[in-house]
Amino acid sequence: METGTTGETSRPDWVGLPGGLLRLRRLLLVVWAVPLAAGTTVLLGLTAGPAWAAVGAIWLVALVWGWVLLGRNWRSWRYAERADDLLISRGVLWRAQTVVPYGRMQLVEVTSGPLERRFGLASVQLHTAAAATDAKIPGLVPAEAQRLRDRLTELGEARSAGL
Repeated sequence: METGTTGETSRPDWVGLPGGLLRLRRLLLVVWAVPLAAGTTVLLGLTAGPAWAAVGAIWLVALVWGWVLLGRNWRSWRYAERADDLLISRGVLWRAQTVVPYGRMQLVEVTSGPLERRFGLASVQLHTAAAATDAKIPGLVPAEAQRLRDRLTELGEARSAGL
């Protein structure tokens, strides 16, 4: 007697995010950490003395730590298109994997804020009937985001026809 699953048992073909999202997030980290470090150093140096000015280095340590964490987080984001659903995986310490069946998608949007547009990025937001299963894929190249939107919409319409 056979047990187990039959049919498609291969691993999904995961697609990672392009590097633009990582560059954007690291730039924002530097834009915040460097002025905070300089401000803290100058303020404490003038008010509490030169020895206390070294406390401003805490912001530089946070910058290095954040630089590493942003890289790890960026590498953890990936998605895979399967025959019946879309998989989205993210997270380093707390891993999360979202499975969105094509037939349950109600709306697929492509959004791009001012900074994202400047870096040539867009996000794909998937909406389903259940609010808990809404999913987002950030930091895609706009052409890939539009291709993914069109493909998911097409598959969603085909899969939901029987409902």
